[in-house]
Amino acid sequence: MNSALILGIETSCDETAASVVADGRTALSNVVASQVEIHRRFGGIVPEVASRSHIETLNPVINAAMSDAGIGWSEIHAVAVTQGPGLLGSLLVGLMAAKSLSFALGIPLIAVDHIEAHIYAGFLEEPEMSFPFVAMVVSGGHTDLVYAAGHGRFSLIGQTRDDAAGECFDKVARVLELGYPGGPLVERLALEGDPAAISLPRALLEDEAFDTSFSGLKTAVVNYVNRARQKGEILNRADMAASFQAAVVDVLAAKAFAAASRYGVETLLLAGGVAANGALRKLFAQQAALRNIRFVVPRPAFCTDNAAMVAAAGYYRYMRGDFAPLTLNASADLTLESLLS
Repeated sequence: MNSALILGIETSCDETAASVVADGRTALSNVVASQVEIHRRFGGIVPEVASRSHIETLNPVINAAMSDAGIGWSEIHAVAVTQGPGLLGSLLVGLMAAKSLSFALGIPLIAVDHIEAHIYAGFLEEPEMSFPFVAMVVSGGHTDLVYAAGHGRFSLIGQTRDDAAGECFDKVARVLELGYPGGPLVERLALEGDPAAISLPRALLEDEAFDTSFSGLKTAVVNYVNRARQKGEILNRADMAASFQAAVVDVLAAKAFAAASRYGVETLLLAGGVAANGALRKLFAQQAALRNIRFVVPRPAFCTDNAAMVAAAGYYRYMRGDFAPLTLNASADLTLESLLS
């Protein structure tokens, strides 16, 4: 493939990010401005606050990404931006910036699906990763199993029927009064607990082999905690955190490896914000070793929302000449299939 430098912009939720990536596999810069402290006081993400913060932060973040990469504007071949899914107001901020740069610099605009971007984070970690493979993308808003046959040839083969895994982590953190963001706090507390201490359900949904469901697990945790409080019992929060985390991790691993077996792939990719969870990474690595499957998981900085993954995905669209018009609009509920059709 020919060499190309892609500027990526990511503002789908509460991270303001920009990155320059060379040839879809080498991140020359990866700048992320977190809004965690802004939203912590609210106990969760406030969409309007998130979009206003993006407006204030995006230009400095883009400039920092260009500076870190050590390149000039004339060297950028295209600008890639997350079109969706995500918070509409946040998406629009990134999209307007990308369209402005595309017009001003006379370079192509490339639309990227957020889930697609998470998948391409795998190539940033393992540049030689080859198709076909199965990808488990797990984040605060999504729990998707994707069969990847080639660049631009992705099929959604399983998804959550209700709560996403990351969303469930956040809700359980609130029930346990741990604070925000919930995922890392649950993981940290779980290190002090016994994952076998409390029996919790694992919904495997045999009628839909690769779909997941976590609402029942969340409800079981809520009911257990409420009963303990009503009886005046002392709740071992560490045991609950460990038992809950184990239930989520077990289901995700079962679904991912079942899909890998069904599709006969030799590579399994774990991606998305929840893929930064240590217990999840450990179980996937153990199961992959037992099954002689190549396991790829990006470093934590490429698991959480970032623009390097957007630029990586954008590179392959650039090479296909798959450009977006300047009339492009954001899509809060964009699906992987619609963007790839």
